[in-house]
Amino acid sequence: MPEIQARLRGRRLAAFLDYDGTLTPIVPRPELAVLADGMRAALERLARLAPVAVVSGRDLADVRARVGLELVYAGSHGFDIAGPGGVRFEHPRGLAALPALDAAERQLRAALAGVEGVLVERKRFTLAVHYRQVRAAFTPAVERAVDAALGTPAPLRKMRGKNVFELLPDLDWDKGAAVLWLLEALALAGNDVLPLYAGDDVTDEDAFRALQGRGLGIVVAAEPRATAARYRLRDPEEVGAFLEALAGDL
Repeated sequence: MPEIQARLRGRRLAAFLDYDGTLTPIVPRPELAVLADGMRAALERLARLAPVAVVSGRDLADVRARVGLELVYAGSHGFDIAGPGGVRFEHPRGLAALPALDAAERQLRAALAGVEGVLVERKRFTLAVHYRQVRAAFTPAVERAVDAALGTPAPLRKMRGKNVFELLPDLDWDKGAAVLWLLEALALAGNDVLPLYAGDDVTDEDAFRALQGRGLGIVVAAEPRATAARYRLRDPEEVGAFLEALAGDL
């Protein structure tokens, strides 16, 4: 904290936070990830003092409803962004890829119908195949089905997360690009702003890399691991305590 406080001196904070595994613990099914009242209170307090955005792989409407605060939200790994004051972005080439996602969804639901424990979750701009509850012996078959649904030529790309494969438009766009877009859109791109990003998954590494040299990256992980983030918090409980401490310094 002393190092972070020193970097904040004379600068404004802008906080970007992942949802699953960062604001809430990792749970067996996506619908079980409920934001604790204490975490919501910490977010609300911080948002009164600094811009706060939640950047998630979840669908925009889903993550906004789960947090329930007037913040900026970037859903579908940043393909779909909305916030107060008319902030709105839908990736135009992402919109063009929606028919390919529709076709991939139909194909995967049919191909994986007999795999116990698999969950095919459609979001507007992405398609997630969760295999956390699939027996390890069947995981390769799940991945083969995902690969087969990419299309030829492939308009979609595969991304790995924690026990999930995701299909999304094959574009140079990710959470890092979304954070940089938000810094510009919210007039936070100047040297007087210190952007901070906290996240737990491999998809958050893009945001850590995007902020290297200009902001703070905080990985949420129980044990040290290879990461582009400079700092580490062990779990969402530590994230909540950190946000409270951060708000107390602003």
